[in-house]
Amino acid sequence: MVRNLLGSVLALAGATAAVWSPFRAWYDGRHGRHYRLGDLFSSGGVTNVPAELFASLFLPFVGAALVTLAGLLLRSRLLVALAGVIVLGFTVLWLVRVGQAAGSLVISGDPGNGLGAGTGLAFGGGLVLLLASVVLRGRGVRAEPVYVPPPDPGVPTLDGPATDYR
Repeated sequence: MVRNLLGSVLALAGATAAVWSPFRAWYDGRHGRHYRLGDLFSSGGVTNVPAELFASLFLPFVGAALVTLAGLLLRSRLLVALAGVIVLGFTVLWLVRVGQAAGSLVISGDPGNGLGAGTGLAFGGGLVLLLASVVLRGRGVRAEPVYVPPPDPGVPTLDGPATDYR
């Protein structure tokens, strides 16, 4: 019970971090909600064209949060792990595509330069979701009791004959 409670809290924290991340700066002060989802899959790569909220990085992270909630309601470790993979997958895909468009990625301590807090929130949220899937106990498989009838006294068993000749 404690493992499920701790895993649920971790899963909710990871999903919250992932959903919150598009509202923070991802790269050079640009928020994640301004990156078009289609740019991650197009040959042109990431562009400066702004995106609508539900056509941005927000959409897969909300989807991952819904998968997390379904996993917690169904007590499914697999669904919570899938949510973590979705968040990490889109974060890494974004990193690759921005790195291709910019030529390199910069990690800077200056606000507005290089990778921002949104990237860290998304990456951390995905890792926390994977950790939550490990901590969760899940439903488990309950074995049905099997009825084994008592041996018939007149039938020989492997232990010896049915009657004792002492």
